[in-house]
Parts: sequence; structure tokens; C-alpha cells
Amino acid sequence: MSTFRVLQFNMQFGQIWDDTYPDRAPIRLDATLDEIRAHNADIILLQEVEKALPGGVQLKPPPNYMRLHAELPGYDSWFSYPRADPRELPFGLGLAIFSRGTLHGHLRMDLPSPPIEFEFFGKKTTPTDRLLIGAYTTMLGREVKILNTHLLAFFMLNSSSTANPFQRNLVAEQLADSHGPTLLAGDFNVSKHQTLVAQFAETGYMTVQQTEITWRRRPFVLDHIFHNSQLRCVQHRVVPTPASDHHCLVADFEFTK
Repeated sequence: MSTFRVLQFNMQFGQIWDDTYPDRAPIRLDATLDEIRAHNADIILLQEVEKALPGGVQLKPPPNYMRLHAELPGYDSWFSYPRADPRELPFGLGLAIFSRGTLHGHLRMDLPSPPIEFEFFGKKTTPTDRLLIGAYTTMLGREVKILNTHLLAFFMLNSSSTANPFQRNLVAEQLADSHGPTLLAGDFNVSKHQTLVAQFAETGYMTVQQTEITWRRRPFVLDHIFHNSQLRCVQHRVVPTPASDHHCLVADFEFTK
């Protein structure tokens, strides 16, 4: 075998999709696991692993991650919450990396959010920080650096990450500092994704696709798998799934040299 497979999936803490009442749909982690297993990926990058709790409480150990870890044998993995914050809204949070190769050289970086004031159910607040995690693994006898992130959705705040590029810039710095085969995946929450693709191209990274919508709630391409020139994407698919409000993005890679 000369390729390895990567799965990018914002799992929305296991909440399935319901066309009529999406915000009231049940949490079914079995559906999440079935979707993950269906792709037989060598590297799995997940966002929104856990559901945020009132007051910024973070359960330890994280329950969804622990179940995924237990029911996905054959993978090494690790998980991180973002910085705990009592302003956290009741959505998804937490990043996880699963790899069939052993993970080492773990990286964790907080991505500060700007103090943009907005209203949520009649209460004024400001956004919490986001997160970037990473690690090295071995695929086909070669070391690969893996990065996973979930950026702030500025379009929900009547702004944009182009006007507030700090989080994107921090991620771009990590890309520029990586010189071996490197993958970056995640939910970038950029509604006009062309600006993101162009920015990361300046550091030598390309996305596997930027034409198919990856989010059910709005026609945006939010999810990406970026890679540098030492990796070639030989095929990719955007796979709609009822297991989340995001589609899966699957890509097979080979080494170029």
C-alpha cells in the first residue's frame, strides 16, 4: 500500500442532523462511531468532540472522547479542551487526533479571540478562545506532522476572519515553521474561504477541495484538509452524513519524495 487516508470530521458532540429541528436533535454517539469506522482512515481529526456545559465546566475525563478512545482500538489518540471559560456557549468544543501510528511531540496552542461584543439569547457577551493541537506520527514508514484546529465563526458575529486575522495568522505561522510532510485539518469557520486558501498558499499549503459545501446550515466550505508539497492528494470525497451538521471530508495521500 502506498497511500494513507485522512478523515476530517466536525462531529458536533454526537448530535445527529434533523432537517426540521436541528438544534433539538438527539445525541447519538453510536452514529458518530459508525460514520468514523465507515471510512477506515489512518488519521482521524475531530472537532466539537464534547458539548460545552454551563459556566464553562469541562468534564474530566472527557466522556465522548473516552468512549471514542475505547471503541476505536488500534489507534493512538489524544484530546484537548480549549481554555476553560465561563462565557462558553452551549455548542461543541474540544479537539481530538487519532492515528494508527504512535503520536509524539504533542503541540497545544490557544488561539485568542477578539473582544467583539454580540448578543446571545438577550445577553451581551464576547467570544471565547479557540485552539490548535498537533502531533507527529508515522505513516508508511515516514514521519508526518498533523495539525488540527477549530477557528472562531466570525460570520456569526457580523464580522470576518479577514478583518480579524489573528487566529489565522497564528495557524499560518505553524505551517511556515513545519518543513517535513505536514497536514492541517479542521473547521476553519471562514464563510469566504478563498481568502483562507490564498493565505495558506503563501506558506506552501493547498487544500484538497474548495468547491463542495461541507456544512448543512449554510452553503459554506468550512472544513478543509491542507497539505504541503511533500504530500500529494490522490483522491478525496465530501461525504454527507446524518451524524452531524458537518459533512465528512476524506482524502488519500501519498508522499511525493
